[in-house]
Amino acid sequence: METLEQLDKELFLYLNDMQSPFWDALMIFVSEKLVWIPFYLGLILYLVWRYRKRSILMIAMVLVAIGLSDFIASGLFKPYFARLRPCHDASLSEFINIVEGCGGQFGFMSSHAANSFALAVFFNLILSDRYLYFKVILVAWAVIVSYSRIYLGVHFPGDIIGGALLGSFLAYVCSLGYTILLNKYPTFAR
Repeated sequence: METLEQLDKELFLYLNDMQSPFWDALMIFVSEKLVWIPFYLGLILYLVWRYRKRSILMIAMVLVAIGLSDFIASGLFKPYFARLRPCHDASLSEFINIVEGCGGQFGFMSSHAANSFALAVFFNLILSDRYLYFKVILVAWAVIVSYSRIYLGVHFPGDIIGGALLGSFLAYVCSLGYTILLNKYPTFAR
């Protein structure tokens, strides 16, 4: 376990060291939750326009996936594992680039990674292949949001990987629930 933790710290230091004023501003922007509200509203409006009644079920199930991923990552895992964020780790203080603030004390698992992967994977699983470009964009968005947390000095790569796995798993479970509900209530399919 200590070897994994050391590798995680070394990978973090490598990824966190690629700093520039341009990337600082971009990563702060990407990591800000409120910045994505127009994207989410656009996605909701498109789903309602394209899928009508089915969009209600889509939106409800992706919200369940995101809500569960956020609760489990922040409400259960962070306090249970109590792993310090890199920006709170005294052994890293002279090597780390903290761009803007630090956040809470604990970092495992990343809620940003869990939530963004829950959304991206859910839609990758339920949408048809004719939306391939959109699916790729969603995964790229989730990866960039997740990486921004390492760049900003607030999460280790292990925190990101754990959050991404949690969000992906919950998206999978919710996509199964979506399919079951769609089959059970065919009025949503119209």
